[in-house]
Amino acid sequence: MEPGNDTQISEFILLGLSEEPEVHPLIFGLFLSMYLITVFGNLLIILSVSSDSHLHTPMYFFLANLSFVDICFTSTTIPKMLWNIQVQGKTITYTGCISQIFFSVFGFLENLLLTVMAYDHFLAISHPLHYTVIMNPRLCGLLVLVSWLISVLNSLLQSLMLLQLSFCEGMEIPHFFCEINQVVGHACSDTLLNDMVMYFGIVILGCPPVVGVLYSYSKIVSSICRISSAQGKYKAFSTCASHLSVVSLFYSTVLGVYLSSAATQSSHASTVASVVYTVVTPMLNPFIYSLRNRDIKRALKRIVGVIMMHVPMVVGPKKCP
Repeated sequence: MEPGNDTQISEFILLGLSEEPEVHPLIFGLFLSMYLITVFGNLLIILSVSSDSHLHTPMYFFLANLSFVDICFTSTTIPKMLWNIQVQGKTITYTGCISQIFFSVFGFLENLLLTVMAYDHFLAISHPLHYTVIMNPRLCGLLVLVSWLISVLNSLLQSLMLLQLSFCEGMEIPHFFCEINQVVGHACSDTLLNDMVMYFGIVILGCPPVVGVLYSYSKIVSSICRISSAQGKYKAFSTCASHLSVVSLFYSTVLGVYLSSAATQSSHASTVASVVYTVVTPMLNPFIYSLRNRDIKRALKRIVGVIMMHVPMVVGPKKCP
């Protein structure tokens, strides 16, 4: 393959999860099911928060935003993969690949929202008397807006840098979507500047959220230990248990992607790890936040009840007298 100008490239080849045709129907059914569960489950969370006045609090405001981001995050990758399996193709257009990389903004945005939620839990447990004053609607909106701006600017910079690279005709990407480190790593031109910008972004924009989450939970644990009653400790811990589960799942899988690819140099290991944080984690978030949350359960029951009331009853044909 000869290096070509990036403006002449029309499409890339996504190798996907498996090159064995006999397992494609299984992969299609599995990922379609997970995608539908992700969309339906997160939509229910958004509807629950928006329809119940008792859930109009900072914690549930951030949760609704997280659910929206999860829907968008999976929608940028899974539909294209399902379409390729359905038509038995492996190609993605150059524009489509760049678009997927730009909309990876949702992955970084989820990282920032989890940090904001950790800060919210820290204030709720460590400073309960000042919580409502500090976490006012203006600050909540500002935190979400700043998270969006940082994520969009980072993705825009990465995408513009990618447009400067040259790619080889028929370039194969060993992934089921265009992940930036995979695309940059298979470029036919010098990628030193792209690598520097990419890792600079990870260090500058990725490490502070992780440090923020760790700091928040260190303070939360310290505050819980100072609570005298066992019931008070349990109530405080249950407040942040769901968020801690989501944070642990998200960061462990994201780190798994980069550590596995760096340690084993195996693109397949990196692809499998990517499935967890791009598909499995967004699918599990609604379950994690609703299973032990009475407020969410109550709102969901009311929504289901309203839906059932509007479902027309099927009445069998009456017999003529």
